[in-house]
Amino acid sequence: MKVAIIGAGAFGSALAELAARCDNDVMLWAHDSRVAEAITETRSNPFYLPSAQFNDQVHITNSLAAAASFSETVVMVTPSHHFRSVLSSMRQWLERPVNIISATKGIENDSLKRMSEVAAEVLGDRLRKFGCLSGPTFALEVSRGDPTAAVIASADEEFAEKVQTEFSCRSFRAYRTDDLAGVEVAGSLKNVIAIAAGVVEGIGLGNNTTAALITRGLHEIRKLGMALGGKPETFAGLAGMGDLVLTCTGSLSRNRSVGIELGQGKSLEQILAETRRVAEGVKTCRSAKELAEKFEIDMPITLEMFRVLYEQESPRNAIQRLMTRSLKSE
Repeated sequence: MKVAIIGAGAFGSALAELAARCDNDVMLWAHDSRVAEAITETRSNPFYLPSAQFNDQVHITNSLAAAASFSETVVMVTPSHHFRSVLSSMRQWLERPVNIISATKGIENDSLKRMSEVAAEVLGDRLRKFGCLSGPTFALEVSRGDPTAAVIASADEEFAEKVQTEFSCRSFRAYRTDDLAGVEVAGSLKNVIAIAAGVVEGIGLGNNTTAALITRGLHEIRKLGMALGGKPETFAGLAGMGDLVLTCTGSLSRNRSVGIELGQGKSLEQILAETRRVAEGVKTCRSAKELAEKFEIDMPITLEMFRVLYEQESPRNAIQRLMTRSLKSE
């Protein structure tokens, strides 16, 4: 099929190469004209994913109009805080209702809405079907063809099956589920826990601490996810435990890297100023804290990460508070 991929960062570039490898015709949209020009000239992305080599089935554009009119299937790989504005700009160029596949992992700060809700609000009758692609998928490893598995979630089973088929090949295996809410929440909140895992490493604590953090972090994700309509089994699958373990332990994790630097004493402002890469967990932490308060859910790791990120709390003090909370059953 033909597919437009909106966002030429590391993961957007990896998905473009993957989609072409699966024999799809792809148009990759880059917001930055310099990125579009570099990819056109070199057939790689020197800014975000230098090792990727795009084949001839990947077309590059800096025109949102061209991308919007290229296909009835659009994959959104923009940061969550740009998802609404990019989709709003694209709407005027849509000649017909489109299918949206979100590979964005985040929750909007002001509205506390997931990307499926944002897309429905922005596109209205221009939205045909919606799906979410998530799972343990580092961009570098996807682009170089390492065996990878992910899940496509959609309320429309026929659409989920179609996306599953079109994005599966020898190096990438897609599963499907109808639990859209669960997959979106899991993919978003695992980034918050990954920052915490990075803090643990940055401070110099060991594997015991990390294992406990991941396990209790999954508990928080599951509680909020189920409050928002997710199914419990989703959080034990690829979008839940699979993505959480990868992002909390993998050296390529942007969110974990932010946590490591926080644990080593850098300020958040300094960390963000030194990188072009987006760590979704920074903004999602604020949304997760507010959702926890809204639904009256106890999410202590999320709360402590909010204090570290936004209230200049010491990481060591945050961990000490987690360890001295009142005792309870698991």
